[in-house]
Amino acid sequence: MTGDPIGGVWQYALELCRQLGKAETEIALATMGRPLTAQERGSIDDLPHVRLFESAYKLEWMREPGKDLEAAGHWLLDLESRLDPSLIHLNQYCHGALPWKVPCLVVGHSCVYSWFEAVKATPPGAEWEDYRQAVQAGLHRADLVTAPSRTMLSALETHYGRFAAAPPIYNGRSGAFFAAEKKEPCIVTAGRLWDEAKNIASLRSIAGKIPWPLYVAGEWRNPDGEEARLDGLIPLGQLDSGTLAHWFNRAAIFVLPARYEPFGLSALEAGLAGCALVLGDIASLREIWGEAAVFVPPGDPEKILIALLKLIADPSLRQEFARRARRRALAFTPERMAQAYMQIYEKLRPAATRPIAERYLGE
Repeated sequence: MTGDPIGGVWQYALELCRQLGKAETEIALATMGRPLTAQERGSIDDLPHVRLFESAYKLEWMREPGKDLEAAGHWLLDLESRLDPSLIHLNQYCHGALPWKVPCLVVGHSCVYSWFEAVKATPPGAEWEDYRQAVQAGLHRADLVTAPSRTMLSALETHYGRFAAAPPIYNGRSGAFFAAEKKEPCIVTAGRLWDEAKNIASLRSIAGKIPWPLYVAGEWRNPDGEEARLDGLIPLGQLDSGTLAHWFNRAAIFVLPARYEPFGLSALEAGLAGCALVLGDIASLREIWGEAAVFVPPGDPEKILIALLKLIADPSLRQEFARRARRRALAFTPERMAQAYMQIYEKLRPAATRPIAERYLGE
C-alpha cells in the first residue's frame, strides 16, 4: 500500500491498516511526499501487521516531479519483487501504469483537474498535460479503481475517461478519541490551510464579525514554501490527531466552506465530536452529509457569516445539528470501510490468498 503524510490520506491509511490487521493481513506501507515525523513513524510502530518503507519522492501533483516519479516507480517495483505481495493498493495514480506482477487497485482521493474545475472554474494550463497523461495511464491500466465518494469517482471518469471502476468506498474514522462533551463557545476548522479549496480566505474576511473565536488547525505552508494568510483567525498550527480531537471535542461549531472536498475527513471527525457542521454546498459534501449539516455557498462570505451567526444565536438549533452530525458520522466506521475494501481485494487476489479475507468478512 502506498501513502503520504501530507493530507487526509495519512489518517485514512492508518485506519485501514489497523482494521486489516485484525484479519491478520500483513501490509507493507510505502510512503512518499516528504519524510515522516517521529510521531508519524510512531503511529506505524503501533500497528504490528504493518512494515514501513519510507521515502521522500515527490507526488505527482508537486512541482517538477518527473524524475522522482520514475525513481519511485523503480523503488516500488523493487519492493514488489522483494516482498512478493498478493496485491497492490495505490493511493496515488501514476504508478497504476507500472508493470505489476499482481493485481493493482488505485484509490482516487483527489486530482488536479477536478480541483481546478471546482476552485478556479477553468481547466489547468498546458503545464499540467504530463500530469494528466500520467494519471490517465495509471487509471486505465489499474485492475480496479475506487474513490471515497460517488462524486469523486464520477469526476475521475469525466476528466480521464472510462476505466475499470468499483463502487465508491466511503472513508471511516474510529470514534475512540471523539466525544460529544459540553461544548465551548468557539468555532474550529482544520485542513491544509494553504489549499485554496479549503476557502480560508472567506473565513478570514468574516472573522472580525463573529462574536466567537475562530480557530484554524493545519499546515499553513505549502510544499513550495508559500504561506496562507490567517489574519483575524487564531492559528493552532499542525496538530497531532489526539490534540485535534481535543479541539473538536471542545468546539460547538465546525466550519468548512470548501470549494472542493472529495470526502472531508476533518468534517467526519468534527461530526464524531458532536460539532454542528457548516459546510460548503458542493456535491460531495451533500452526498456524505445529506440533512446532517448546514450548507453554505462557498463563494458568498456574507451567507457563511449569516449561517454561523444563526447557530451561535440559537442553542437549540445548534444542538439539533450537532446531534444530526454525530448520528451521521457514526455510520462511517473503519470496520465498514475495511469490509468494503476486503470485498474488492477478494475480486483481485489469487484464490490461494482468500481464506484470511473470508475470516474477516465472516465476522
